[in-house]
Parts: sequence; structure tokens; C-alpha cells
Amino acid sequence: MASRKMQEIIGLYNNYVIQNYTRKDLVIAKAQGSTVFDIDGNEYLDFFPGWAVSGLGHCHKRVARAIAQQAAKIMHVSNNYYSEEQGRLAERLSLNSFGGRVFFCNSGAEANEAAFKLARAYGNGMRFEIITMEQSFHGRTLACIAATGQEKCKLGFAPIPEGFKSVPFNDKEALARAVNEKTIAVMLELIQGEGGINVADKEYVKFVRNLCDEKDMLFIVDEVQTGMGRTGKLFCYQNYGITPDIMTLAKSLGNGMPIGAMVAQTKLSGVLKPGMHASTFGGSPIACAAALAVFEAIEKEGLLNNIREMGNYLFDKLVNLKSRYAVIKQVRGMGLMLGLDLVMNAPKAYDFCLEHGLLINCTQNTVLRIMPALTVTKKEINQALGILEQALAKC
Repeated sequence: MASRKMQEIIGLYNNYVIQNYTRKDLVIAKAQGSTVFDIDGNEYLDFFPGWAVSGLGHCHKRVARAIAQQAAKIMHVSNNYYSEEQGRLAERLSLNSFGGRVFFCNSGAEANEAAFKLARAYGNGMRFEIITMEQSFHGRTLACIAATGQEKCKLGFAPIPEGFKSVPFNDKEALARAVNEKTIAVMLELIQGEGGINVADKEYVKFVRNLCDEKDMLFIVDEVQTGMGRTGKLFCYQNYGITPDIMTLAKSLGNGMPIGAMVAQTKLSGVLKPGMHASTFGGSPIACAAALAVFEAIEKEGLLNNIREMGNYLFDKLVNLKSRYAVIKQVRGMGLMLGLDLVMNAPKAYDFCLEHGLLINCTQNTVLRIMPALTVTKKEINQALGILEQALAKC
């Protein structure tokens, strides 16, 4: 039964907040690492921290310290001027990826919008069409839902902006057939998160890269969810032996601070000229300070090794569960971005986990999405697996 305090807060939402989210009756009050507490002091193990935003776990000390220090110094600098933090972060992103140039914004949707505009500008008015994948997800703006390969995201928003088409994921022939004289780019999530943890085949990704080279098209990789170490490499494309023309980032980049980034090959750096695109809050000193602390934590705390080790451990444990529970159809993913595809009752399993202190996610009505903090431990994984196994037994 909800406490009076919880009812009061939920009442505020019911009375004053637009009801565009499906919320569970859980009021989170504080958190540390992979542990969160509700307003009544109940404890939960968070294996889906803020849609993977809190990649290092909640309130990571390095990030919290960087934010506090920067907040006492200066929080916002207009992009009419320079700030050291934005320059330092751009350098980190460039040197740790493919040596490109960076545009900063506030979210993954904004980073993808920047990529769309850059691609269209590169097409010089003659080529403007961008091919995306079915079951993809690229954000909630009008252009982003047009790019997203799921019809449910488009309902109620017609007319949808033109210039996007979706083809089946991992299908070389379908992609090749879709290319025409208007095509300027192919956009791909290497692991479709909201789409159900669908992993791109390595040969398919190489095919996309070669096709883009052959047709002078741009290869855009949406790493909003896979970026910043989630798959065991700093960026997921590094698992595939290719280099994209454009990469978009957000979520874990700021570990809770709103920040997005588009990284583009140096050859594209002159395409967007002054006045063609902007973001008022993009690259703010406080958001960049947080992101710099994320880089520092990943490097100094050896988190890429932890991601690979804990990811393999969790994957093997999930495969073991599959051998014992017929309700599990498939285990998919990479690193600490994993999914259990169930034959039935995924929402029921999700609700059981929530009621018993484990926060995960259910997507596509059949997939349990499991994406713990990059700092997760074996003890925490075992604790989560204990609750998950009980949930599967109920399915």
C-alpha cells in the first residue's frame, strides 16, 4: 500500500504533469551505485539505471565532484564564446574515436537531428533520403520518429516528415534495393535497444560500410545507448572493425547530466557552416565537466575490463537460465547490454522483478532488457539473477 508521502507526490503528477508516460507507483528519492531507495526507504537493485543514462551507476563520486566544482565556477557559457571544458571534451571524444570533429547538444534525439541536417547539407539539395532499419529507435522529435522504424512511434503525428525509409535489419539485399539517386546516408544502431536487443551481424555492418563508400553515402551510427563502454569497447563500432562517418552519443556520456554529441569525420567538418545549426545549452561547462569525469572513471577504474568480465559472466548465467526455463526463447546482446526474449509473459516477469526489488525493462512486449551499471559486481549480478529466476518460474 502506498504511503501518504508517496500518494502526495503521485497526486502532484496526476494534477500538474502531462500524462505522456506510463509510470509505476515508485517514487525514487536517492541512489548510490546500483542501489536506489524509494521515498519510504525501500531498497531496489537497479539493472536499468535511467535507460542506461547512469552508466557508471547513480551518483558516481568522480562525476558528482566534477559537477559540484564546475557549478561553483561557471555553469553556462554561450556558444558565441569558448569554454575550456567543451574543448577538452571534444578532444577526448575525437582522440578516443576516429579523429573527427564534435557538435554538442543535450540529448540523443538532438544529436540525431544534427546528423540528419549534416547528411542533408552534404547532399547539397540533390540527395536527402536516409535509410534506417525496421525496429530501430532514434528519438521522439518529428524527424526522429520519421527515422525510427516502428510505426507505433508515428501514430497521431501525421503528416510525418519525408526523406526517410526503413528496411529490414541485417538484410543486405533489402538495403541494396532501397538505395537510389536520392539516398545520402544509412543510419544504424549496432544493437537495437528499444527494438529488443537485436545485434547487427559483423558481415552486415561491413557491407553497409562498403556500400556507403561505393555510393558516396554517409554511414551514421547511433550510439546513444551503446556508447561510452556499454558493449565492452568505448564505442560499439570498435567491435566491428569499421569506422562510421558520423556517430551520435548521449545517455551515459554525462552519467545523469543532459548532454548529447555528434562526432563527424574531419572531411565533413566544413559542411555545417555558422548559422546552419545550433543548440543554446549544447556543450555547457557543467555537462562537459560531468562527461570528462565519465572518461576519467572509465580509464582510471578499468571499467572496460569490468564490462567484458561481468558481461560474459551475466550472459553465461542467462544462457544457463535458458537451459532450465522453456519460457526463454533467446539470450541476446553484447557486454552489459543484454536481453532475454521470452515466449510469453515478459510484462508479468517485469512486474514481479519490480515488486521484489529489481529494476529492469520490458520492451516489445516480449524482451526483458538488462543493462546494469558498468561498475556492477558479481554479488549484485547474483542478487539480480536470484530475483529474475523467481520471476521466470512464475511465467
